[in-house]
Amino acid sequence: MKKYILILLFIVSYNFILAQKYEFTPVIDIPASSVKSQGKTGTCWSFSTSSFLESEIKRISGMDIDISEMYIVRMTYNDKAWNYVMRQGNAQFSEGGLAHDLMNSARLNGLVPQEAFTGLFGEQNTYNHSKIVPEIKVVLDKYIDKDSTVTSWKDPTETILDKKIGTPLTSFSYNGKTYTPQEFLAYTKLNPDNYITLTSFTHQPYYSKFILDIPDNFSNGTFYNLSLNEYMNSIDNALKNGYTVELDIDVSESSFSQKSGVAVIAKNKENNKKGLKTIIDEMVISPEYRQAEFENFNTTDDHLMHITGIMKDQKGNKYYKVKNSWGTSVANGGYIYISESYMRLKSISVMIHKDAASKEIKNSLGI
Repeated sequence: MKKYILILLFIVSYNFILAQKYEFTPVIDIPASSVKSQGKTGTCWSFSTSSFLESEIKRISGMDIDISEMYIVRMTYNDKAWNYVMRQGNAQFSEGGLAHDLMNSARLNGLVPQEAFTGLFGEQNTYNHSKIVPEIKVVLDKYIDKDSTVTSWKDPTETILDKKIGTPLTSFSYNGKTYTPQEFLAYTKLNPDNYITLTSFTHQPYYSKFILDIPDNFSNGTFYNLSLNEYMNSIDNALKNGYTVELDIDVSESSFSQKSGVAVIAKNKENNKKGLKTIIDEMVISPEYRQAEFENFNTTDDHLMHITGIMKDQKGNKYYKVKNSWGTSVANGGYIYISESYMRLKSISVMIHKDAASKEIKNSLGI
């Protein structure tokens, strides 16, 4: 009986050791601005890329500037509406976008600080854009269908956006000085042309530049294509040299949990949920498997976030420290730790400053 109890205790202890709860240690931790909440909006692309640019401003000039996400959203809707109308409704018109949409808007419309354009009215303190797209789309569709009640789509669209988000600024005051949005962009010392988007897929030649066919790429932004290892190494190289990284990734997997604060890809899919709490064996991701999951729509363009560092667990496994825009009342104060396997499989693309790329990658891409 005593021998049986000892064996049982050994088995329980052994299983306990195997099922280790996560203990994370920072490896690289680049300072970033505070975690925000995008509220009930599909504007993660603006929140994450604004956070990315805030880190870039800090890196370049040492200044802490809170960029207005909603100014960018407001100005980008004009481009989305134009695209939808000129394609006669045969295009996506939604709240979504990609990192290069913010760069395009900054290049054309400049930037403004959060204090000058909040996108909120009166007592509002959270964002809710649930009615914006439906209301604008009614106008656009009527115009496309040559409905006699809508002779111009531009003015009605502007009226809706002014009411829901705010009227575009021509000038504003910041720290006692008056700026136009373009002057403020110059003040930040950011150059939108210094940023490149990297991806990794096998349906296009490596080192080519191509338009990635995903729903939110309404502006036909181009992506540099790398091998999967070069793609991952480029993320690591940027972080190791003090550059943060903008990320587009699929978050629809059951093994992605902001509540738990981790994202993994289990070697055995039955362990995906278990992997949210304890260390598990993860799948080895090949370029071929990544491509297949993209083509069968298991990997989709869901969400944009901001990579600010690298973590490791007590076994030495690597995770990316990723800043989300779902507020702070979640695990890790609003950050999620994404495993290397998850990043290899589920990330769609990343944006980096071109100087964050290695000399070899720059030469291969011709930049």
